[in-house]
Amino acid sequence: MRAHGTTPEPEEVLAGGNMGPVSRRGDVVLRTAGAWTPAVHRLLAHCRAHGMDGVPEPRGVEPGVGESAEREVLEYLDGEVPAYPMPGWVWRAAALDSAVDLLRRFHAASATADRTGPWRSPGREPVEVVCHNDAAPYNMVFRDGTAVGLIDLDFASPGPRIWDLAYLAYRIVPLGTDRADGFTDAQRDDRLDRLLDRYGDRGVRYDRADLFTAVADRLEELAVFSAAKAVELGRPELAEHARGYERDAAYARTRR
Repeated sequence: MRAHGTTPEPEEVLAGGNMGPVSRRGDVVLRTAGAWTPAVHRLLAHCRAHGMDGVPEPRGVEPGVGESAEREVLEYLDGEVPAYPMPGWVWRAAALDSAVDLLRRFHAASATADRTGPWRSPGREPVEVVCHNDAAPYNMVFRDGTAVGLIDLDFASPGPRIWDLAYLAYRIVPLGTDRADGFTDAQRDDRLDRLLDRYGDRGVRYDRADLFTAVADRLEELAVFSAAKAVELGRPELAEHARGYERDAAYARTRR
C-alpha cells in the first residue's frame, strides 16, 4: 500500500533516528522502509484495533527520492520525546509509572498480534508478546510528564515480556553504572520495586533476580550489535556505547 496525499509539505529532520534518517512532514513521520515494514504496520494496526492507541497509525509507504529507499509513513504523535541528558522530569514517579503502564498496554495488545515476519530483529523464546526491543523514555512521547505514546517500533519482534521490561528498567530506574541521575542505591532499589509492582499488578510478576538476568542478557546482545554497527556505519561513538553496555551488563550480573 502506498500513502496518498496532496503536494508534499516541507520536511523537518527529527532528532534521534540512530539507525536511519527520520523526518516529519505535516502530521506524518517518514523513515526508511524495509522488509520488516509490513510486519510492523500489521502490529501497529492490530494494537490500535485492540484499544492501544498509544502507537502511531500506519499510513503505508511512499517512493524514495532519487536512489533512496522507500519510506514508511506513520502518524506523528504530538508531545515531547526526551533525549540524553534527560530532563529532570523523566526521573519523577509519574514518568516511571506511566512508562510502565504504556509498555504493559502495548504487551497486552501485542500478545494477540500476528507474529509472521520478517522482522528486523531476531525473535526470542519464550514468545509471549511482540516486543518493542527498545522500550525507553527516548522512544516514548510524553505530555506534561506522562508517557502517552510508544514510537520507533521498526526493531520489534516476538519474544518474552521481560525482555522489554528489563530494558525499560535499565533506562528509567536506571540500572547502569553511570550515576549522573543522582539516585542512591536505596532509591534505585525502591524505583525498581515500584516498576516491578506496577507491571505486575495484572498478574505477571517478576522478581529482581529475573530482571537483572534479563538486563545483563539484553545489554550483552546490545553491546555486540552496537560494536558491529560502529564498523558498518563508520560511527566510533557506537563502539563507546558498546563498551558502556558491557560494563553495565557485568554490573547487572553482580546483582543477581
